[in-house]
This record gives sequence, C-alpha cells and structure tokens, in this order.
Amino acid sequence: MVAADSEGRKDSGVRQADLGLQVHWCVLPFRVLLVLTSHRGIQVYESDGSVMVYWHALDSGDASPVQAVFARGIASSGHFICVGTWSGRVLVFDIPAKGPNIVLSEELAAHPTSITDIASEPAQGQDCMADMVTADDSGLLCVWQSGPEFKLSTRIPGFGIPCTSVQLWQGTLVAGYGNGQVRLYEASTGILHVQINAHARAICALDLAPEVGKLLSAAEDTFVHIWKLNRSPESGHIEVEHCHGECVPDTQVCGARFCDPSGSSFAVTGYDLAEILRFSSV
Repeated sequence: MVAADSEGRKDSGVRQADLGLQVHWCVLPFRVLLVLTSHRGIQVYESDGSVMVYWHALDSGDASPVQAVFARGIASSGHFICVGTWSGRVLVFDIPAKGPNIVLSEELAAHPTSITDIASEPAQGQDCMADMVTADDSGLLCVWQSGPEFKLSTRIPGFGIPCTSVQLWQGTLVAGYGNGQVRLYEASTGILHVQINAHARAICALDLAPEVGKLLSAAEDTFVHIWKLNRSPESGHIEVEHCHGECVPDTQVCGARFCDPSGSSFAVTGYDLAEILRFSSV
C-alpha cells in the first residue's frame, strides 16, 4: 500500500508543489511500476520509487480558465497502463519490457465528464473477455476489451450520481457511488444484479481480495464494511453477504485497501490524518 504525499519530488520537469492525487503499483507481465497522478501530469517510477522512468505533462489547452486539470484513475492491462484525465479521456501507455521508452499509444474518448476511477482484471486468455472498466463524474461506466487497440464493449448509463470507485471480479463489475450505494453489474451485458445501500455518505474506496472473493467498501461516514461475494450455482449470479463493519471514529475516511490476498487485514486513512490505520481479524 502506498500513499501520495502533497510535496512532489524534485526531479527534472516536476514542480515541488505538485499535489499528488493518486498512487498505484501497476503489475505488468514483465515489470512492476509505481504510477503517480497529479494536477501537473503523470509520473512513472520503478517499483521502489527510486528512479523516475517517465513523465507525461498534462495539456491544459482545452480546459477553461476555471476548470481543474488533473489525472485520476490508474490501472494496468497486459503491457499497457491506463490513466484517466479531467477531460474524460483515458490515456493508454505502451510499456516496454525494460527501460524508459514508454509511448502514449492511444486515447480513449467515451466519457463526457472527468474520469474518477479505472479497474482491470486479467483476461485469462479469453479472446472476447472485457477486462477493464472506466468510471466518471456522471456515473457512466464503460467496459473495455484491451489489446493493441482498446475496444468499447459495454456502456452502463449513470443515474445522476458520480461513480467514485470501481472493481472487476470474475466478470462482475462492482461500482461505488456518491450516494453510498454499491452496485454489482454483469460486465459483459451491463445488467444490474445487486444493489446495496452500503453507506450513509459517499463511497471513497472499493477493494477486492480476489482469491477469496472479499469486497471492502469505505466511505466518508467513517465506516469500512467487508462483504463476501459468492456465485450462485443455480443462477450463476453473484450473491453478497455482509461479514464485518468497522467504525473509524472522528475520521473522514478517504482511502482503504486490503493488506493481503486473503483479505484478513486492511488499512485505512482519512483527510488530514497523518497516519495509516491497520485492522486485522483475530
């Protein structure tokens, strides 16, 4: 787990006061890279953060004087890293097996508003398997099939509420919203299977322990909930069971992640909180 610092590194081309919005380790087939997004651009580091191998400055030419410019939403798919932007475009970077020769290979233009989150899962060798989802401030979800050219597979319309976080698990799209709802869709068709009124305020994070089918949801209501996902043998649809709820007192939660593949521990942080809290099952 990594946390973004409000003070940017003093590397060439990166301003010191550059505010880090999001940090994510991207696990590619041949290397692991650390990607940081900000209001200035996109920084790509070696996995330990020691060397910056790529810097992509954001072009604010199309933005109005009052519009914030930023990059937000990071995911890897195959040998690509995808990053969302304020304009609704998703930048697709082709990553070499080694070295800094990273190339912006494609821009995906399917969203009318700012990207909020991106998630992916391995396609497991299925040619037509949708393996990436992008979300935006209008609540629109777009499901993609990655490859040399990304193909839009499914569009799931929004309903006037921002989608703040997304995950993919075994072909199921899990989406968290600004009204505290968690919704589970079939990624290939966009059919809604489960709707949960999980939180009293906006969801800020979803995470999965994919090996055991555990889902974490965290929100600004100070609560973190753990859910168990199971596929019904009769219908083949996903069923959801609530396992645990944890209140983090006096904290406006802004991030949470599982700490291990079994989902037996998770970490939480909050706005203006200078520490990361870790919770473990006993």
